[in-house]
Amino acid sequence: MFDNVKKKVLLVGASQMAVDYLKVLDALNIETVIIGRGGTSALNFFEKTGKQVIKGGLENYLNSDFENNYDAAILAVGLEELALSATQLMMHGFKKILVEKPAAMSQTEIKNISELCENVGSEIFVAYNRRFYSSVQKALEIIKEDGGVSSFNFEFTEWSHTIEPLEKKAGIKENWLIGNSSHVIDLAFFLGGSPKELKSFASGELSWHDKSIFSGAGVSETGSLFSYQANWEAPGRWTVEILTKSSRLIFKPMEELHIQKKGSVAINKVEIDDELDKKFKPGLYLQTLNFILGNYSQFKTIQEQEKMFEVFLKIAKGN
Repeated sequence: MFDNVKKKVLLVGASQMAVDYLKVLDALNIETVIIGRGGTSALNFFEKTGKQVIKGGLENYLNSDFENNYDAAILAVGLEELALSATQLMMHGFKKILVEKPAAMSQTEIKNISELCENVGSEIFVAYNRRFYSSVQKALEIIKEDGGVSSFNFEFTEWSHTIEPLEKKAGIKENWLIGNSSHVIDLAFFLGGSPKELKSFASGELSWHDKSIFSGAGVSETGSLFSYQANWEAPGRWTVEILTKSSRLIFKPMEELHIQKKGSVAINKVEIDDELDKKFKPGLYLQTLNFILGNYSQFKTIQEQEKMFEVFLKIAKGN
């Protein structure tokens, strides 16, 4: 798979997400060094994986006499640490970085990362693992067979009653649309095309988020019309629907693909080979494999994410 050349990856973070990454990296026979901060998270990581974590944090490790013989780095730290960690890696010579979504908490952070990335010649890709779901891979085949997407719609309703009591660091819940809802927004625009024109509306308010009801519409760069809605005060769930000249492709839930064919009201589940999505965190195996192999066609670059931040904020604010 890797031309008999042993690959080595620096995995930053000892979170559950890092555990999920390590499971894939081990399956791919990738040599992995794990960097964490605290003793508690390192112990939890060891109990789950049997692998030791180098404690003390990324900055201490990078400032030590370490040998940068890594092929790549994967960032699986908290949202508030993503931008700083990416910056530190680039400043210490890392050229190939996979950073967990959304890569930053603000436009300023994402702009700074993007500019530094270009200045030092690094490549950073944002890890939206739903792009690599088996259901999405199958949908891409159908879309190609049908001649492309003509329109699409999506819903990114969040369950506010379960989010409100969560104890999170400052700024996490306030930026929930970017940090969490962007998963479904990203997938919709990945399949249907990035927005060229967009009109957004937002109203309502929650104790932890300044808007709670969202709607909008526009046209993508490929010419597809799209619309969206979400009501965080009402029941709902994440949904993406992609329409072609022959099919309506429905992701509800995202891990499954349902199809309605032209001339029929029947909605049928599409049979997909989702063995990898059951064995590993859905989408993570293909995402990690393609990152290591250098197959970047389905990834979002940090420069593309910088542009998309404007879209996220426009949807969040409704203007």
